[in-house]
Amino acid sequence: MNAIEVRDLTKRFKDKIAVNNVSFKIKEGELFALLGTNGAGKTTTIKMLSGLILPTSGEILINNMDMKKDVFKIKEILNVSPQETAIAPNLTVLENLKFMAGIYQIESKDKKIKELVDIFKLNEILNKRAKTLSGGWQRRLSIAISLINDPKILFLDEPTLGLDVIARKELWKIINSLKGKITIILTTHYMEEAEALSDRIGIMSNGVMVDIGTSEELIKKTKAKNFEDAFVAIATGGEL
Repeated sequence: MNAIEVRDLTKRFKDKIAVNNVSFKIKEGELFALLGTNGAGKTTTIKMLSGLILPTSGEILINNMDMKKDVFKIKEILNVSPQETAIAPNLTVLENLKFMAGIYQIESKDKKIKELVDIFKLNEILNKRAKTLSGGWQRRLSIAISLINDPKILFLDEPTLGLDVIARKELWKIINSLKGKITIILTTHYMEEAEALSDRIGIMSNGVMVDIGTSEELIKKTKAKNFEDAFVAIATGGEL
């Protein structure tokens, strides 16, 4: 079953076409990386997929619901972990989790918080104020918060941006553990991250979806030595 189906998606801003007639599908439980250089159209695409802006034309189906007709129902089954860490700095880790559980009116609040604390190994920092945490811990908390409402679809925007190698690898383990349980759309500028985590990768350039495939398929297609070279070849339309 497809969690997301996009048909002929276009977004215009006055005279500029940010996304141009894009079509693709994302399977339920898949981790799909959406890549592209700055200005490629991926941010606009993500905003349309998450219901923040509506397309100029085309269709977005989320769990067979039409984004134009059922945007509020769709928003109930998805969540976003933004690039900017989404935490209340003056609250403790536990207070952040309780606050967001209250916002989403989670019924079994304590059970859900315990589940997230265990997954993200937050026990040792539960009573620390969020602003005193390292970048890695703040990102863990931010992603944990985005799972508080049990979303069927999660958007991860640059989840490891600015983290050191160890903190990044620890988050990779957590993200990998979520694969198959929920559908994840990942945006990242780290090619090794996309390659390590993704089931499939979509590459956008100039508002168009240029290619989609596994990292291995894209490397083979471009006859590249590695995925980074494959990405450059596809995104620029150039030869290696």
